[in-house]
Amino acid sequence: MIKKLINEIKKKNAPIVVGLDPTLAMLPSHLMPKADVSGEDYLEAVGAAIFEFNKAIVDATADLIPAVKPQIAMYEQFGIPGLIAFKNTVDYAHSKGLIVIGDIKRGDIGSTSAAYASAHLGAVDAGGRTVAPFDEDFATVNPYLGTDGIKPFVDVCKSHDKAIFVLVKTSNPSSGEFQDQNLGSTGKPLYEYVGEMVEKWGSDTMEGDYSNVGAVVGATYPEMGKRLRELMPHTYILVPGYGAQGGTGADLKYFFNKDGLGAIVNSSRGIIAAYKNDKYKDRFSEENFADASRAAVEDMLSDIRENI
Repeated sequence: MIKKLINEIKKKNAPIVVGLDPTLAMLPSHLMPKADVSGEDYLEAVGAAIFEFNKAIVDATADLIPAVKPQIAMYEQFGIPGLIAFKNTVDYAHSKGLIVIGDIKRGDIGSTSAAYASAHLGAVDAGGRTVAPFDEDFATVNPYLGTDGIKPFVDVCKSHDKAIFVLVKTSNPSSGEFQDQNLGSTGKPLYEYVGEMVEKWGSDTMEGDYSNVGAVVGATYPEMGKRLRELMPHTYILVPGYGAQGGTGADLKYFFNKDGLGAIVNSSRGIIAAYKNDKYKDRFSEENFADASRAAVEDMLSDIRENI
């Protein structure tokens, strides 16, 4: 799967992914459910509205980008209708030729981790038929439970040509409370040790120069990103934190390898809510929110291409 992602990045000269993380506050007024709808009907209306929002953004940007990254919590909060919107979004993105990174941040042990892996990357037996429940191409995975939590995902990656991104150094301000702590006598911060484990976990999932076990490293920590790039030469890095969280193109140089590959940069709010941004709202109305998203993608691409 990593080879497929790299091919799409090369074809579009676009090492970026659009995060489809919608909230009700992001929806333009013409897509908002009617106020007199209540209860379960309201949740169904919200799910339908979110899917229409995502669909418009995918239509407006699919020719520019290789992938999208829906964050499942933004859908789960609306219950089953939200999960239906998540699945519809995955399927629609695939229909447009996009790779889908399921931002699910799962991680458990034994059969539980295997079940998560089957649900999102693999398949299950349903009445004698093999069915892929969510069918993303990549999933984000939390490594806190160690190899027991990662191996079931790696096994499914091997059997179904899928891939994962393991959380290594996340972009949020409090990430250092655990991730930056030194490991006893080694003097090595935890995030470096996890990075070395990611390189190890991916060693038997290689496709060319890169493995199907990637890493998540936030754009908000460029110096740490530089160090992790050195420690993980065969690891593709998913880089959150660009745009709304403060990361810029200038922060990204060292996340990439000398071949110009090795990283894919995510922007969520900065793209899907671009029509609310002062930079775009004078040019694009609410009804043209997807056109604003396209303009934001074009600007992001220019910024990154100038800096890597």
